Amino acid sequence: MAKIVVALGGNAILSKDASAQAQMKAVKETAKELVNFIKNGDQLIITHGNGPQVGNLLLQQSAADTPENPAMPLDTCGAMTQGSIGYWFQNAMREELLDAGIDKDVMAVVTQTIVAEDDPAFQNPSKPIGPFYTESELDDIKAIHPEWQLIEDAGRGYRRVVPSPKPLEINEYRAIKQIVEAGIVPIVSGGGGIPVVKKGNQLIGTEAVIDKDFSASKIAQLIDADKLIILTSAGGVFYNYGKPDAVELKEVGIDEIQKHIDANEFAKGSMMPKVMAATDFVRTTGNPAVIGALEDVKRIIAGEEGTTIVSEDVAMVAK
Repeated sequence: MAKIVVALGGNAILSKDASAQAQMKAVKETAKELVNFIKNGDQLIITHGNGPQVGNLLLQQSAADTPENPAMPLDTCGAMTQGSIGYWFQNAMREELLDAGIDKDVMAVVTQTIVAEDDPAFQNPSKPIGPFYTESELDDIKAIHPEWQLIEDAGRGYRRVVPSPKPLEINEYRAIKQIVEAGIVPIVSGGGGIPVVKKGNQLIGTEAVIDKDFSASKIAQLIDADKLIILTSAGGVFYNYGKPDAVELKEVGIDEIQKHIDANEFAKGSMMPKVMAATDFVRTTGNPAVIGALEDVKRIIAGEEGTTIVSEDVAMVAK
């Protein structure tokens, strides 16, 4: 039985409709795909992003902020979205498993991720959260939220950015290992985990959002996963993405892909963190990582789709 960590983007959960009902429907469709890993005999560990959800929650908090009912800070909003998305996934996965004749427990774990207080990311916000804005909306948004920093996000519009420190450790990883060993499907490190700084015996929440791909890589390393799979709407990894000479990678060694990382050839707000996180997992463990599309799960399991990053210095590409 292979232990597989699957990382899902927050945009895979949120459709254009931000209502709870619409997101639960999206999670249910995602669960239908994820159950295929369990049908294949794998031990599944699910982690997910929360960028759109935490951004929307912050907007709601800001709109209702009063002295009597103050807005919650970013770390607490991260915990709140971990709970809500974990709740949706827990129920959706359990229902799909039972429909498939599989009686297996599913458990969401509120997860804290330890970061360094002096991480340079705190001086250079880069993690997009919340909804996309058009260029014509920027002046109004800046007038309402002058403290926000906004950047263009991979050609999809403008988004708010917040600090994104690197994960040093997953605080609950020992408990997660026990859950996995018990055969339970855990939903962990939602949104990359709640970013906390360790001071003595205290864990102190901080205003940041951890990239879920780096967090997924870290938890996969800590629980001795056999494979890390990062599912994305963009599918596999391409050289020269979006250009006439684009080439999709099918299998690539870490030394080969590292050259392209060093040359900044991948989009910073989308594919770059996925490739970096996958490469770090492969380099640390020697086990493979896959980047592919959610709708291709069955073919990814069969080894027919997605980009597989391996420790050997090989590169097989298909146009």
